Amino acid sequence: MLMPSIFGESLLDDWMDFPFDDEFFTRRSPLYGKHGKNIMKTDVRETNDAYELDIDLPGFKKENITAELKDGYLTITANKGLDKDEKDKEGKYIRQERYSGTCARTFYVGDGVTQEDIHAKFEDGILKLSVPKKDAKAVEQKKYISIEG
Repeated sequence: MLMPSIFGESLLDDWMDFPFDDEFFTRRSPLYGKHGKNIMKTDVRETNDAYELDIDLPGFKKENITAELKDGYLTITANKGLDKDEKDKEGKYIRQERYSGTCARTFYVGDGVTQEDIHAKFEDGILKLSVPKKDAKAVEQKKYISIEG
């Protein structure tokens, strides 16, 4: 079936998802819709003493990105809005693909990692994080008491 399209996507993409698209059954951000899977793509690299994360955040500004460590979970949050000048332009949009809003991603890094241990740098739309490896707390082994008889 031929559907009208503009810029290589069907104008009815979001409407036609049900029930054919597996993504229908996964949680989607209402803000980013079906394209939410393309937000915050992450590469995780393991070195001898750390984990290096590279998170794609194109179009975001450094001041709109936060990294929070709580209970062993590192949460990266990024938000952006459209420029105020965009609203003042004449004419009407026939297609708008840029969004404003917030996205977040959480990683478990362990209870032994502190805020001071994590190093972050943002350049060229990529957030680079270095999270040191910490020794996991030793799991208490069962110790049996010998019973004399």
